[in-house]
Amino acid sequence: MATATELCTKTLTEVATLIQKKAVSPVELTQTMLDRISTLDGKLHSYITVTTDLALQQARTAEQEIGRGTYRGPLHGIPIAVKDLCYTKGIRTTCASKILANWIPDYDATVVEKLYAAGAVLLGKLGMTEFAYAGYHPSVPPPVNPWNPQRWPGASSSGSGVATGASLCFGSLGSDTGGSIRFPSAACGVVGVKPTYGKVSRYGVFPLGESLDHIGPMTRSVADAAVMLRTIAGIDPKDPTTRRETVPDYLGTIRNGVKGLRIGVDETYCTADADPEVSQAVLATTKVLRDLGANIQEVQVSGIDEALAAWYVICASETAAAHEQTYPSRAEDYGPGFRGFLADGSKIRGLDYAKAYVARQKVKYMLDDLLQKVDLLLCPSMPVVPMPLTNFSPQAVITRENITGLLRHTAPFDLSGSPTISVPCGFSADSLPLSLQLIGRHGEEGTVMQAGYAYEQATEWHKRRPPI
Repeated sequence: MATATELCTKTLTEVATLIQKKAVSPVELTQTMLDRISTLDGKLHSYITVTTDLALQQARTAEQEIGRGTYRGPLHGIPIAVKDLCYTKGIRTTCASKILANWIPDYDATVVEKLYAAGAVLLGKLGMTEFAYAGYHPSVPPPVNPWNPQRWPGASSSGSGVATGASLCFGSLGSDTGGSIRFPSAACGVVGVKPTYGKVSRYGVFPLGESLDHIGPMTRSVADAAVMLRTIAGIDPKDPTTRRETVPDYLGTIRNGVKGLRIGVDETYCTADADPEVSQAVLATTKVLRDLGANIQEVQVSGIDEALAAWYVICASETAAAHEQTYPSRAEDYGPGFRGFLADGSKIRGLDYAKAYVARQKVKYMLDDLLQKVDLLLCPSMPVVPMPLTNFSPQAVITRENITGLLRHTAPFDLSGSPTISVPCGFSADSLPLSLQLIGRHGEEGTVMQAGYAYEQATEWHKRRPPI
């Protein structure tokens, strides 16, 4: 019989098999995970709200259904958690802010509805930066990186990265506007998928930048991400940006390998302004992929600086629009970092937004053209090893220059809406996780995950767990 730690640190798909075989019960699994949260999260702060009663109720329902022979699929009875900007009926949704500290929605986000329909068990709501930008409100304890408490845990989906990496849930949802699925995935050593823009409904998810926001899974394996993405993806009449596309069985195709896939690499893009430990680890993945049968090709990525400038203008102005009802009327209730971002966004002229839109179209065209020549683009998920907190204070006011420099491998793909996956690809000299990113054509999450899975299975990085 597995110990509690052994059970909690398994992957989602591993425990799903145990549940389906009735080797472990959803109630037992949920209680074990709740006990682990109670023991460890006091120092990790990955959860803002733990929904103990709801989780046990949902676990009992799942156990009864499975006992009667009604098995809904690989999320049935699985304890998961969601970022605290996903609306949950009857459960507070704070966005890690003072503004919404006690707000309780009267409906569920579409992604939450879909998780419930699949039989998932909600453990709670996960910590994040204030309203999903870069810094934390002074009243909210920041999530703590489980690999090293003195290092950055990633950006706004940091609670999702910490909880998933520390095995305090079997999978989580994050959001990504400029890199906020990929940064915490990289910093916490987990897999993160940013789907194509519009693949997953954002109805009932508090926005940062409406035209940039993506919702996606964060898990301990690519197979787990495939399960979660299939569950939450698909058209939603309540979100007009969603796509009328059939959602494929990602789990059924990820094992197809990379033989014959063309993977593009721009060595300059991978190395310029990147930590040598990161770039060396990422470039080393090309040998693994080549040995698996992929065709590695040189490509050129261009227009990144213009894209980053456009991202800031678009995101800041759209964020100001989302907070029009409370800023500046409640300016004092925002933390200094986010308040400064709102002040910037409020000053942006329509003329500046129009110019940024033109620059956005250029980077979209560049990537579309590049991805006609290759099937995937390879680069780092994050250009640096997780930074010391002394260099990136949780409450610091982040300048435009600081934030855009960090976003050079992420924000362009929010502008383009391209699907991406982040996969662990090594560890630094200080035993901190490093991460590979693969980017694909619109709608081709299956190919992105297929390549990520092939690399993952050929290496051992994803099997490591943080020393907590």
